[in-house]
Amino acid sequence: MTDDIWRGMTREELDAAYNNTAAVKHSAATLSDWTRRSADLRAARPELLNLSYGPRPRNKLDLFRCGKPNAPLFVFIHGGYWQRNSKEIFSCMAEGPLAIGFDAAVIGYTLAPEVTLTEIVAETHAAIRWLRTEGRQHGVGKAALVVSGWSAGGHLTAMAMPLAEVDAGMPISGIFDIEPCRLNYLNEKLQLSEQEVETLSPIRHLPKESKPMTIVFGASELPELQRQSRDYAKARGEAGLPTRLLALATHDHFSILEELYKPDGKLTSALFRLMHT
Repeated sequence: MTDDIWRGMTREELDAAYNNTAAVKHSAATLSDWTRRSADLRAARPELLNLSYGPRPRNKLDLFRCGKPNAPLFVFIHGGYWQRNSKEIFSCMAEGPLAIGFDAAVIGYTLAPEVTLTEIVAETHAAIRWLRTEGRQHGVGKAALVVSGWSAGGHLTAMAMPLAEVDAGMPISGIFDIEPCRLNYLNEKLQLSEQEVETLSPIRHLPKESKPMTIVFGASELPELQRQSRDYAKARGEAGLPTRLLALATHDHFSILEELYKPDGKLTSALFRLMHT
């Protein structure tokens, strides 16, 4: 008799399999560095910060314009397992896209347990729709829109792909089957139901529209995070959806975003290729 609860793992093993913070020793220092860089960008570009797309305090987004007319729009959704962090930490992720001719939006959303994951998904969808309907008065959102996000934001990216407002997607180190999150420590705040697992797991509901997606993960990430991306890419490929799987050698769950921050980074290049091929 065993107490395995997910793919041969015990609860303790499953907790560790999804604990990115514990797995990456430099995670706190990296978040601090992102916060500093983001504060610098926000100070340099204060014009379009904290624009409200909904009624809740965190229903706000920030816009950064590259200065080119009709530029494609890069929309970034932050991570933190749907229960931590804020958009203000991740403003610096606009730097790379801005340098290659993208406008950028960074979305905030309400965190669990204040709201359910169902509500978080709805909020991010509302933000993307707002960018299409209201963004034009701020000079963005007229051309192609690519949604991207890291970790939990990768999940929210995949959930946004069926939206008519979205043209392409680039989830980074995402979660595409949330069942293990229902079974491990993350559910203490998420309180996921079995119905939510079925409804909110992108791998179980592949979009019908043939929109391109680049799925990215770090080759030094936790094995479960790598498996999530591989399985989702395989499922999309078998469904005939245009999909590129990109594994970045040496990168862990946190260092991978350096490749988006840098104008010549591998993720910045992948973004350019996604929208220009």
